[in-house]
Amino acid sequence: MVAEEERQGQRLDLFLKLSRLIRRRSVAKEICMAGCVQVNGRTARAGSDVRVGDCLTIDIRDRFLHVRILRLPQRSEGPEGVVEILPSPGEP
Repeated sequence: MVAEEERQGQRLDLFLKLSRLIRRRSVAKEICMAGCVQVNGRTARAGSDVRVGDCLTIDIRDRFLHVRILRLPQRSEGPEGVVEILPSPGEP
Protein backbone atom coordinates (compact mmCIF):
# COMPACT_ATOMS: atom_id res chain seq x y z
CA MET A 1 0.00 0.00 0.00
CA VAL A 2 2.83 2.44 0.82
CA ALA A 3 4.50 1.83 -2.56
CA GLU A 4 1.20 2.60 -4.33
CA GLU A 5 0.82 5.89 -2.44
CA GLU A 6 4.40 6.89 -3.30
CA ARG A 7 3.69 6.35 -7.01
CA GLN A 8 0.54 8.49 -6.80
CA GLY A 9 2.25 11.28 -4.93
CA GLN A 10 1.07 13.66 -2.23
CA ARG A 11 -0.06 17.27 -2.32
CA LEU A 12 2.86 19.64 -1.85
CA ASP A 13 1.23 21.65 0.96
CA LEU A 14 0.35 18.47 2.84
CA PHE A 15 3.88 17.09 2.40
CA LEU A 16 5.41 20.32 3.74
CA LYS A 17 3.20 20.12 6.84
CA LEU A 18 3.59 16.39 7.53
CA SER A 19 7.37 16.54 7.11
CA ARG A 20 7.42 19.60 9.38
CA LEU A 21 9.39 21.66 6.91
CA ILE A 22 6.53 24.15 7.38
CA ARG A 23 4.53 24.06 10.61
CA ARG A 24 1.03 24.79 9.27
CA ARG A 25 -0.66 23.78 6.05
CA SER A 26 -2.17 27.24 5.63
CA VAL A 27 1.34 28.76 5.72
CA ALA A 28 2.53 26.12 3.22
CA LYS A 29 -0.30 27.17 0.87
CA GLU A 30 0.64 30.84 1.25
CA ILE A 31 4.32 30.35 0.44
CA CYS A 32 3.39 28.22 -2.58
CA MET A 33 1.02 30.95 -3.81
CA ALA A 34 3.84 33.48 -3.36
CA GLY A 35 6.09 31.41 -5.64
CA CYS A 36 8.60 30.53 -2.92
CA VAL A 37 8.58 26.75 -3.53
CA GLN A 38 9.99 24.91 -6.50
CA VAL A 39 9.70 21.22 -7.34
CA ASN A 40 12.44 19.93 -9.63
CA GLY A 41 13.31 23.50 -10.64
CA ARG A 42 9.75 24.61 -11.46
CA THR A 43 7.59 26.92 -9.36
CA ALA A 44 4.89 24.76 -7.79
CA ARG A 45 1.35 25.33 -6.57
CA ALA A 46 0.07 24.02 -3.24
CA GLY A 47 -1.90 21.26 -4.98
CA SER A 48 1.04 19.98 -7.03
CA ASP A 49 1.87 16.33 -6.50
CA VAL A 50 5.29 15.45 -5.10
CA ARG A 51 6.84 11.99 -5.27
CA VAL A 52 9.82 10.18 -3.80
CA GLY A 53 12.99 11.46 -5.47
CA ASP A 54 11.66 14.96 -6.21
CA CYS A 55 13.88 17.90 -5.23
CA LEU A 56 12.27 20.84 -3.42
CA THR A 57 13.67 24.33 -3.09
CA ILE A 58 12.06 26.51 -0.42
CA ASP A 59 13.07 30.17 -0.24
CA ILE A 60 11.32 32.15 2.50
CA ARG A 61 12.75 35.20 4.20
CA ASP A 62 16.08 34.26 5.77
CA ARG A 63 15.61 30.52 5.26
CA PHE A 64 16.69 28.66 2.12
CA LEU A 65 16.25 24.88 1.90
CA HIS A 66 17.14 22.49 -0.90
CA VAL A 67 15.94 18.94 -0.14
CA ARG A 68 15.27 15.59 -1.83
CA ILE A 69 12.20 13.58 -0.82
CA LEU A 70 13.13 10.14 0.53
CA ARG A 71 9.61 9.01 1.45
CA LEU A 72 6.09 10.40 1.82
CA PRO A 73 4.97 10.66 5.45
CA GLN A 74 1.47 9.50 6.37
CA ARG A 75 1.35 11.40 9.66
CA SER A 76 3.11 14.42 11.12
CA GLU A 77 6.75 13.63 11.89
CA GLY A 78 10.09 15.36 11.74
CA PRO A 79 12.09 15.72 8.54
CA GLU A 80 14.65 13.07 9.59
CA GLY A 81 14.30 10.12 7.24
CA VAL A 82 11.68 11.94 5.18
CA VAL A 83 13.99 14.37 3.34
CA GLU A 84 17.68 14.61 2.56
CA ILE A 85 19.06 18.13 2.89
CA LEU A 86 21.13 18.97 -0.18
CA PRO A 87 23.76 21.68 -0.55
CA SER A 88 22.30 24.90 -1.83
CA PRO A 89 23.07 25.72 -5.45
CA GLY A 90 26.31 27.71 -5.54
CA GLU A 91 27.74 26.13 -2.38
CA PRO A 92 30.88 23.98 -2.66
